[in-house]
Amino acid sequence: MRKRFILSFSTCVLAVITSAQVKLPLDKGWQFIRQDMANTWEVFRPAKTGKPESIPLWQDVTLPHCYNADDGVNHAVNYYQGPAWYRTTLHVDNPYDNGHTLLEFEGSGQKTQVYVGSRLMGSHVGGYDRWTVDITGCGAGDLPIAIRCDNSRDVEMIPSDMSDFCLYGGLYRHVNLLYMPKDYIEDVRIDVSGHTVTIDPRYDLQVEIFDTRGQRVFKGSNRQPITIKNPAYWDVDNPQLYTARIRYGEQLIEKRFGLRTFEFKEHGPFYLNGRRLLLNGTHRHEDHAGVGAAMNDCQIRREIQQIKDMGANFIRLGHYQQNDLVLQLCDSLGLLVWEEIPWCRGGVGGERYQQQARRMLTNMINQHRHHPSVILWGLGNENDWPGDFSDKVDTIGIRTLMSSLNTLAHQLDPHRLTTIRRCDFCADIVDVYSPSIWAGWYARRFTDYSEMEQDAINRYPRFLHAEWGGDSHAGRHAESGFDIEAGDRNGDWSESYIVRLYDWHLKEQAQMPNLTGTAFWTFKDFCTPLRPDNPIPYVNQKGVTERDGTPKESYYVFQSYWSKKPMLHIYGHSWPVRWGNEGEPKEILVYSNQPEVELFVNGISAGRHHRDMMDYPAQGFHWNVVLKKGINTIKAASSVLTDEITFEYQTERWGKPATIRLSRINDNLIEAQLCDANGIRCLDNSDWMEFSIIGDGKLLENQGTSTGSRRIQAANGRATIRVKSQTGDYIVGVRCGKIKAVEGTR
Repeated sequence: MRKRFILSFSTCVLAVITSAQVKLPLDKGWQFIRQDMANTWEVFRPAKTGKPESIPLWQDVTLPHCYNADDGVNHAVNYYQGPAWYRTTLHVDNPYDNGHTLLEFEGSGQKTQVYVGSRLMGSHVGGYDRWTVDITGCGAGDLPIAIRCDNSRDVEMIPSDMSDFCLYGGLYRHVNLLYMPKDYIEDVRIDVSGHTVTIDPRYDLQVEIFDTRGQRVFKGSNRQPITIKNPAYWDVDNPQLYTARIRYGEQLIEKRFGLRTFEFKEHGPFYLNGRRLLLNGTHRHEDHAGVGAAMNDCQIRREIQQIKDMGANFIRLGHYQQNDLVLQLCDSLGLLVWEEIPWCRGGVGGERYQQQARRMLTNMINQHRHHPSVILWGLGNENDWPGDFSDKVDTIGIRTLMSSLNTLAHQLDPHRLTTIRRCDFCADIVDVYSPSIWAGWYARRFTDYSEMEQDAINRYPRFLHAEWGGDSHAGRHAESGFDIEAGDRNGDWSESYIVRLYDWHLKEQAQMPNLTGTAFWTFKDFCTPLRPDNPIPYVNQKGVTERDGTPKESYYVFQSYWSKKPMLHIYGHSWPVRWGNEGEPKEILVYSNQPEVELFVNGISAGRHHRDMMDYPAQGFHWNVVLKKGINTIKAASSVLTDEITFEYQTERWGKPATIRLSRINDNLIEAQLCDANGIRCLDNSDWMEFSIIGDGKLLENQGTSTGSRRIQAANGRATIRVKSQTGDYIVGVRCGKIKAVEGTR
């Protein structure tokens, strides 16, 4: 007989046993050490007290946990790639007679071994797919659990270390304890085609389906056809979701799914549920300031909501299977998804390598096939790179593996399409292809974008443009005019240039009737070992938000084109000092989706402008105004919204940097400003600056952000860093090249 009671265990999580399996998150009660151990006896080495020996290097941690949370963006070291161990004591009391006890890993990197005591219970290769280990045979009571994670370099596994992102280590997604009945199934496949729902014909199941209002629309066996009458379609603007409650003996599985149709017209646009939809998209990595890959649920929810609030309707999950919560949010918010396996750069390896690629594709499809947001399965990214095995590209080997993956994807899921990005010699294999087009950054001028895009539309039967844009260093702005006919500006890195590049692309995209859509790279800055010399070391800065989610100015450019919610934003919230000659006209940009905006300069109207997409930049909301020396206030107003900024206008010219002025902006933000020998701010300077601290304070460093990096390039001659302190005094120092270091006391 099945027991029914309240269960508690050492990590203080409570759950009520009802009529099905039990899932308990194991977030607390862990200890961690970042090094290898000789064996599990050493992990649990008994002391005289009978408890594990206290070793200073073991530290208490809460899951999710990434052991590269800081070192990935530490300018002074390479990020750690090697083994680490986690340990805990787990109280097991399975409520089911002859039931199964499982440990579920939502994602751990990159190779994982699971021990109960000294007994190896299971292992897994691959950092991003969900997997389980059955520990039923270990009995009940208090069980010593040890887990070894390892992200060491290994050319015979994916992703390649040539990838432009960190291959993180750790238990960086949730670990759960599962109690299952004697007879259970690990997962149930749900497939949708039109109005017909197919629920895993491998098993004899009892099914109930409920609509968005909670009304039951089907009850019966999965052996009979399941057709939803008068269906409510899932759409990006109205993401209607059905709920399936599936019974297998004592086991109850609940999943949400949606009904929708989509089509990529040959050499033409994309259709969702029979209507043309321009895919307005971006990309994301599971990466965040201070935690690396170990984003908690709140951070994930905030980021996906930011993407939706920007007005996006599409997202490419680069470059690996992501947390199921991400897919749940895309389902509920209305974001179409391209999800892919981490076969990224480096060529193609041997049989172990290729088996992993097939296994990860199989797991990704089987685990996420019920999500209506997913329309594309990605088979690889930039697979035309040499390097891991030879200085030559193995076109034959890559095509062979790509073809087998494409066949496998269609066998597993005949209702979705396959895709890759940037591997021209495999473009004919997949259903949808994205070549490399970076107008105005890695190639040509951004005014060439429309021509480059149309060439690709004509060349590839089904084309979707993934990855475009450029880098921007948050807080770096430029006063000089921007010649839109100038060539590739890679190296500019100012927010002033990048907003114009994005603005031009968005204007052109909105006028292409045969464009399926695009996804700019990328939503948020992220850690990468390949970019040590970027203005923030080891950070890919192509995001429209910083690595902690703080929006850059470019976020609002997209919002002005895509968002249906009223918005208005004056460019320059992160620009405290502008410069130029007295009486010189200066451009003010306002990004807004409002029909009309009026600008006020120091309380005086500079006129009203009407929104006109063809009036570049800023869809007509641009003014040339004269600023006064000193403090200026700019206000923009529509019929329903206002925005206001205040900044200083400097007219003094400066010479070479000679001194550093250190000041405290607020209780925890320190600013260093480069000045010339006369004390005039050097507002076009981009030299490297490095902070230090002594006393009762600590720099908030290794965040990979503009206010959380010890070493950083100046943005308009200034750099800032946050300090954490209790009540004592501290001294912050900063140096820049040969300029004498300065200190400031709090």
